[in-house]
Amino acid sequence: MKTERPLRVVFFKTEADNEPVREWLKTLPKEDCKTIGADILTVQFAWPVGKPLVDNLGDGIWEVRSRLNNRIARTLFAVVDEEIVLFHGFIKKQQKTPPDELDLAKKRKRQYLETYEQKNPSRK
Repeated sequence: MKTERPLRVVFFKTEADNEPVREWLKTLPKEDCKTIGADILTVQFAWPVGKPLVDNLGDGIWEVRSRLNNRIARTLFAVVDEEIVLFHGFIKKQQKTPPDELDLAKKRKRQYLETYEQKNPSRK
């Protein structure tokens, strides 16, 4: 029997068809990518998830908190109609999530929702 994931994961695409989170992951060491991927997989199967793995940053933006060997990664996302949409990823360098990182995720979420609502007018 095939196990289906409760939530699908999609990468946010820019107007130029770039996928910022996928591109960020490709710059990381393989072991770090595996850790981040395993954490996202946990969110897929166990949503809703709370701390310490996931935290709510407000405005519908959530963060997956991945502990790497000597640093911490954050992957910012939103849940839209049973999909985890990955907007932004970065290596955390300070205690609090930097405002510019959060603002970028919010901007990408707005862009995603505008496009999504155009393609799915009945979902507004």
